[in-house]
Amino acid sequence: MKCTALLIAASMASASAFVPAKATQSTTQLNESLFKKISNMDLWAPVKDSNEYGARGKKNIKTGTLTDKSYIPSGLSKAQYEKIRSEKDNKRDANYQMNVKKAGKFLDYTEFYTARGSDEGGSWMKLPNLGHRMAKTKFDWSGEKNEVPTWTGVGAKNAKKGGKK
Repeated sequence: MKCTALLIAASMASASAFVPAKATQSTTQLNESLFKKISNMDLWAPVKDSNEYGARGKKNIKTGTLTDKSYIPSGLSKAQYEKIRSEKDNKRDANYQMNVKKAGKFLDYTEFYTARGSDEGGSWMKLPNLGHRMAKTKFDWSGEKNEVPTWTGVGAKNAKKGGKK
């Protein structure tokens, strides 16, 4: 009797394993795809402006401090080397700030295009440099010989005297 009860219980358990599961209510909502999940992630959510131009000034970036075990070039004291490093940092920061001030300033190509007359006729082909804007240079490349060097100030004094007459 125990054996038959055990056999009946085992057959009931194995039969219930093959019974189909109860049908759950199906929805028409589509699951978001893996690409959608990844593309909708906001990687800059903790700090929104951390990747914008000029954000380096807001970050805590500094040159490390010198300790007794730090490398100091031979021939320099620790104070001299710290001064050199701080001057280098100040120069780097000034250069960065100069570039931050220039951020977002650009020449609109459409304005340039219409200003030189490219949009009508083709008269720009007769202009010097074919309508190109030339960069400023440090030296005078005109080919004219000026025997008086401009850095001496001699020409400037003569020009002032001539203007007073």
